[in-house]
Amino acid sequence: MSNRTLAILKPDCIRKNLIGKVIAQIQDAGFKVVALRMVKLTPDAAMGFYEIHKERPFFKDLIEYMTSGPCLPIALEKENAVEDFRKLIGATDPQKAAEGTIRKLYAESIQENIVHGSDSDENAAKEILHFFSRKELLENYAS
Repeated sequence: MSNRTLAILKPDCIRKNLIGKVIAQIQDAGFKVVALRMVKLTPDAAMGFYEIHKERPFFKDLIEYMTSGPCLPIALEKENAVEDFRKLIGATDPQKAAEGTIRKLYAESIQENIVHGSDSDENAAKEILHFFSRKELLENYAS
């Protein structure tokens, strides 16, 4: 069980000016922000990150969406981080998400669903290193 997970506040979250509200909800749930950075993903960077979905029919749309504006990757820490964060954000389809979850509150569709959350401890470790160096994570952890 990992104590870290990756969140990405997606382009629709940034466009809707929800950064503060979503981060507050994450911190109120007991997560510590270890590292964060605003980025504009290039198509190559988005394809590399979402390579696991390259054979899926939605892959092209996902890449277009994730490169449509800036996003905010955040390395988070908490005991049982992956599972707890998945509960906090809710189902991918906001119509099926539980009341009070981030996606239920702010997302409009399966496509524009406000936030990414790692789906396993193994993927969390890989995804965090896609955006943050080990040095950044250690320096931020020490502060």
